[in-house]
Parts: sequence; C-alpha cells; structure tokens
Amino acid sequence: MKRVHFIGIGGSGLSAIARLLKESGYDVTGSDQLLSPFAADLQNMGVRIYIGHHPRHVSGAELVIRSSAIKDENPEVEAAKRAGIPVYKRSDFLGRLMEKKKGVAIAGTHGKTTTTAMIAWMLYKLDRDPSFIVGGALNNLRTNARAGRGDTFVIEADEYDRMFLGLKPLIEVVTNLEHDHPDCFPTFKDMYSAFESFVNILPPDGALIACAEDEGSTMLLSYARRRGLNVVSYSIQGDMTINSPQWMLARTVRSNSNGGFDFAFSTNIGSAAESLTVSLQVPGKHNVRNALAALSVAAVMGLSLPRAAHALSQFTGTGRRFEVRGEPKGILLVDDYAHHPTEIRATLAGARARYPDRRIWAVWQPHTYSRTQTLQYDFSRAFSDANEVLVTEVYASREAKQDFSSAEVVSAMPHPSARYGGTIMETKKYLLEHLRFNDVVIVLSAGNADQITTDLLKELS
Repeated sequence: MKRVHFIGIGGSGLSAIARLLKESGYDVTGSDQLLSPFAADLQNMGVRIYIGHHPRHVSGAELVIRSSAIKDENPEVEAAKRAGIPVYKRSDFLGRLMEKKKGVAIAGTHGKTTTTAMIAWMLYKLDRDPSFIVGGALNNLRTNARAGRGDTFVIEADEYDRMFLGLKPLIEVVTNLEHDHPDCFPTFKDMYSAFESFVNILPPDGALIACAEDEGSTMLLSYARRRGLNVVSYSIQGDMTINSPQWMLARTVRSNSNGGFDFAFSTNIGSAAESLTVSLQVPGKHNVRNALAALSVAAVMGLSLPRAAHALSQFTGTGRRFEVRGEPKGILLVDDYAHHPTEIRATLAGARARYPDRRIWAVWQPHTYSRTQTLQYDFSRAFSDANEVLVTEVYASREAKQDFSSAEVVSAMPHPSARYGGTIMETKKYLLEHLRFNDVVIVLSAGNADQITTDLLKELS
C-alpha cells in the first residue's frame, strides 16, 4: 500500500484528492497550518494530520502532493526532494487519477462548483457510481470527493494558474467565461487563451458543452467547432443553433414553492425528449443554466433524461453556495462564495426572488486586491437587489497587504445604503446592533468572512 503525503491538506482541492485516495486504499497523511473542517473530516476517516510543517512528516512517504500555495522553500518539500521522493503539484497529479476513467471536467468563471456537484449527484442517482472531486461539499452526500467504482470521473476544473490543463477529460463543460484572476491573467485575452488550451486537450471524440448566453463561452463553442469537435450549447432562451448543431433549451421558467425555479426543457440530442420538467430547490436562474449543463452531460452520455431531471430536482446544493446556516430570532443567515460581480448579482437576484418581502443584507468581503481594483466599477454596481450593503476590508489571500482599502469601492457605490464595515469583528458588531426580525443576512466571501455567520448564529441564539 502506497503512502501519500499531502502538504496543505486542509484546502478544498487537496483534501478532495486525499479523501479519494484514502477511499481507494492508500495510506494518507497530511500537514497544514490549521485544522480546517475538510482536514478534520479526513482525520475522522483515519488520516494522520500534522499541524505545522516539519521535514520528518514526509519520512516513509512514497509520493508527496503539495498545494499550489506551498512554495519550494517549504521544509517538507525540501526534505522530500533530498530523499528522492517525487513531489507533485495538484494539477500534475489530477491527470493521473483520470487516466483510466471517462473524465467530465467542469470549468468557467462562475458556477463550476455547483454544476460539478449537480453532475456528480445526477450520475450517482443514475447508478453510474462516479468518482468526483468538487470544490465544496455536496449537501446530498455530505462530502467533496468520492472514489466510485464506475467508469466516470467528474472534476471541477480550476483555471487559476492554468491548473486545468493537467486534466484528461472526455467531456468538458464551460459555464461562462469572464475576466477574473487578474494576478494570473492580466487581460481577458490571456484568460481566453488558457480556455482555448483547455479545449485543445480534448481527444478527437471529445465533446464541449457550453452556455450559449455567455459571449466568452460562445467564442469557445465556435473555436471547438472549427477544430471538428462535438459541441453542445445550452440556454434558457434564444436561438441555439448559431453556435452548435446540438442544443439543450429551457422554457417556461417559473419560481416555485421550494425557493428555486421550475422549468421545462427540450433537446435535439439523441431521442430528443420533449416537455420534461425539473423543479429546482436551489435558488436563482443561474442554477437553471447549471442544471441545463448537467442535463447536456446526461444527453451526451446517452443516459435517461427523465431520471436525470428527477435527480436534479432532489439536489440541495453545496457548502457555502447559498448555504442557509440557520434562522435565530427570525434572522436568516446565509453563506455564499460569490466573489466576482457577476456572481454577486446572481446570488442577490436569487435571494430577492426567494425572499421578495424581506430586508436583505449583503455583507461582502472583497477577495484579493488585484480582483477588487481591476473590477472595482463592476463591484460598485453589483448590489442593487440588496436593501443594505456592508463591506469588510479586503481579504488579501495569496497577495501581500497593499495600501488600498475597500472603503474606496464603497465611496463609488450608487447604492443608497452601502457602508464600509472595517474588520470582521467590527462588521459583526454593526450587524448585531442593527439587525431586526425577518432580515436576511447573506455573507458573500471566498475568504474567512463566513466567521460572521458562525458568530451571529451563536450570539443571536
């Protein structure tokens, strides 16, 4: 039995690989600076977790996998190299996991976690027993990864640092394509070029599925067609045949009593099933598009669309994607991972559709200085569906602290009730002083601001 050691095991990406290998019978160990919830779950599975980094942690390992955040100077990386132990980055190792499987890779600026989770759940319910790696835990299965016995491998394809170019997919899904990660892709052209390279890794019999309502995705559909690849486009409305001879279309989209949307869909793929209906439990029209992507995968794979529709109607979402944490004293607390203007608008639109008569607080933690400054104008216009907007200081993440404050973004907001909240503790204090019965608090953060909902849940209870 091989022993594999993970450096930075607490992140969503590395923890998922560790879980998959553990379930496959490997001896797995890992280290990180803190015991994250993902790492704690692995610990409960019998994975040895070391807090902090030390050369002795890699002793006896046959393989080391490190997070992209782990530098060459890390003592465990250095010790492994001295001992002749192979050291892989996550992107290098994922392709190896997919080699003997039919890979389904889901990429895009927004929505890839939820879409990946939808596809994994759908295939699970269709008895395909897939392996999967998702950027957040599926609520239905309470895990972010699984080593299935079937021949399908579903994976969230991360474009940052071009990590998705190490994958080996047979089917690719691109939910949308907008400029993001300016620290990695200075321009949209740079980012689009990376996605063209992503399409290029498809084999001749591969398929690209992409949203026809998104300009960047339609550019990729045209590019894939020129390469002679099988392409499928999906959309809520509009002419689907412009960019693709195969399509998946949603009609009669209506809000439902579950807080999501019902829609009928049709397709010209395979048997061309008509008038099938999905009743989503997850909010927002963007999730109708995500569901169409999942249905397109089922159609391309020749699976039962009625059963796929039923499975998607049972899907209850993923962690930190409109995750309802509780409702103490009649105040609803929600965590969401939105950290791009388009994601924020979609999340708040979904919240407004679900809670039309409640006061909605948007508590936003900007993620990285580069993204906040590059997209500052779009951020300032993204909060129209919220009644109250509270903005914390920037979460630097992988970047060094800069002489820039998110108060500058707040000052440019036309929203009549936008405020700068300062630190997480100061923001929480303001909320405790101003929240009232029937309010909805949505914390929009890819950083550590979910601590606000955790604290509010305790203190309001």
